[in-house]
Amino acid sequence: MYRFSNTVIGVLNLLTLLASIPIIGTALYKARSSTTCENFLQTPLLVIGFIILLVSLAGFIGACFHVAWALWVYLVVMIFLIAALMGLTLFGLVVTSQGGGVEVPGRVYREYRLGDYHPWLRERVRDPEYWNSIRSCILSSKTCAKIESWTTLDYYQRDMTSVQSGCCKPPTACTYEAGVIDGGGDCYRWNNGVEMLCYECDACKAGVLEEIRRDWRKLSVVNILVLVLLIAVYAAGCCAFHNTRHAAHPYHPSDDNRMTKVRPRWDYYWWRWWHEKKEQLY
Repeated sequence: MYRFSNTVIGVLNLLTLLASIPIIGTALYKARSSTTCENFLQTPLLVIGFIILLVSLAGFIGACFHVAWALWVYLVVMIFLIAALMGLTLFGLVVTSQGGGVEVPGRVYREYRLGDYHPWLRERVRDPEYWNSIRSCILSSKTCAKIESWTTLDYYQRDMTSVQSGCCKPPTACTYEAGVIDGGGDCYRWNNGVEMLCYECDACKAGVLEEIRRDWRKLSVVNILVLVLLIAVYAAGCCAFHNTRHAAHPYHPSDDNRMTKVRPRWDYYWWRWWHEKKEQLY
């Protein structure tokens, strides 16, 4: 059992150590390739990846080389990591439970409304400084340039990303007759300028939130799988820690059957002295 649990914890930590490398790489790649350059998903992913890397390294060293203090540090940090990951996963599931867009009659793509998303997400995109950085990133990604050559028929038959649907065209409900615009606030925000379009529309912000929502839902699924793995590794780590301490302070099996010395009662010596005196007298 001693060798088995230590071998298991060593192998599991080696796997999690290797798995942390693509987690970190994915976070860095996504931060560079994301259409919206949104980094509040990449930052926790990077932090989690580096913590898993360090914790797995400590657990691997402690289990394979019987270093009790390394396993103790490993178990303490692991419990905090499990709690943090669980909190992040629950928070992600709560804030991404709303949204999803609405169908547009006669169109393949969907349109998105800012009011359908969680208030915490809405507050982030309503911050002017924060939104300007996202807007600049969408412009540099040439997302809208990909549909500039679409014909009217393409808008009926082809699908769009959530960002293209919200930022690169006016809402479908907008009507333009005799120079009069009608259909709501976003219709008045629309501009044909390449650097204007509908980037200040609520629909554009909703489209960005939809992309973030989808990414976060995928990340939550991965977090749940990682959480299950970490709990299994933590359980094996507890066994390995117990075995490592046991190896550092071994005992003989017969120790359990040895009788321990018991201190006599307070009146034992007086009773013994009295009986010796009686024997001397008689």
